[in-house]
Amino acid sequence: MTPTQLWQDYLAHNPQAGSEPEAWAFGAEADRLADLVARGIKTSTSSAHALYAVEGEELPTAGGYDIILDGKGQAVCIIQTTKVYVTPFSQVTADHAYKEGEYRQEGDLSVIKMKSLAHWRQVHEELFTIWLKEAGLSFSEEMLVVCEEFELVYPTA
Repeated sequence: MTPTQLWQDYLAHNPQAGSEPEAWAFGAEADRLADLVARGIKTSTSSAHALYAVEGEELPTAGGYDIILDGKGQAVCIIQTTKVYVTPFSQVTADHAYKEGEYRQEGDLSVIKMKSLAHWRQVHEELFTIWLKEAGLSFSEEMLVVCEEFELVYPTA
């Protein structure tokens, strides 16, 4: 389904929602992360603050909608931002990491390393280092991170 088709479906039930929002995919593992959002497991995300200026984008705001895409550009779901705050990487909380809902499975027993801050820090340091380097910037523990919390609004889990 295209982002426009999904938004039109949503507007049929929520005509006050306004104009079609931005559609985007998570930068890493788009399919898996979109699935976690669609299942209501992933309810937050984070991004490198410095990249907003580099890309000429405004920070997200509470109340705004976004259409989440899979790795093929197909619309998966619609979210609404509930909270946005900026904090140093070193100050991102375990609560935020948990809400990001990301985990990894290991071994034959499929043991799930649940949503830990240590896992969040490892994964995001790796990703931020790559993305910042592409923009001519470098990672640091004190770099600012945009933490965004959201709720799944359509279709509901």
